[in-house]
Amino acid sequence: MSSGALDLRAELLNVARLFYGDVGPILRRFESLSPFELLISTIVSQNTNWKNVERAMKNMRDKGLVTVDGILRASLSELEDSLRVAGLYRVKARRIKEIAERLRSWGVGLEGVLSMPFSEARAKLMELPAVGHKTADVMLAFKSRAPIIPVDTHIERVAKRLGLVGERADYEEVRLALESFVPPQERALFHLALIKFGREVCRARNPSCSKCPLSSLCKSATSGPSGPPKASVSLS
Repeated sequence: MSSGALDLRAELLNVARLFYGDVGPILRRFESLSPFELLISTIVSQNTNWKNVERAMKNMRDKGLVTVDGILRASLSELEDSLRVAGLYRVKARRIKEIAERLRSWGVGLEGVLSMPFSEARAKLMELPAVGHKTADVMLAFKSRAPIIPVDTHIERVAKRLGLVGERADYEEVRLALESFVPPQERALFHLALIKFGREVCRARNPSCSKCPLSSLCKSATSGPSGPPKASVSLS
């Protein structure tokens, strides 16, 4: 590995650490949720911001819709009404209903699944509707304290723009590349910090390259009129 690559990894870790104080409350919030609430929150968060997620989750708590039993008792229209503020509410309501039905059919709660060995728990979680690698890894990182870095679209974009992975790298390649230099005890915070960095600095549109502390090491900061390349992998 070249000295430049090592410098880039070290500097990215240093930049992420600047955000740890800001994202610490989010980490504590995630850890305070029940496994089922965190799973629902992750589904609700797709294609919306966290403010809308919190509003939708408050609606669901107020109506007793944050347990498997509560979801199964509710009508689809009740779920849709609670989720309307978060967008795509019909799709999300149907997925959450399907997840509750699947969990009930298993005869084992999420706590039981999360206590399984990593690879087994991950595979089991991914049997749930709308749960891909990212959602499963969020559950494992925040509820099982597994030393992994879930990869969302912001994290993928940052990793590819910086040249940490190739443009065609898949989810696992991005995850393993990041985990190769982030200490295990920091990975949950790093995940949240890099999302914040991607939202505020390395944005999908109009990234703030002139203000980015990594611009001198970034292969995309001077990529020409077309700007930094777009992320291409669909992550869920």
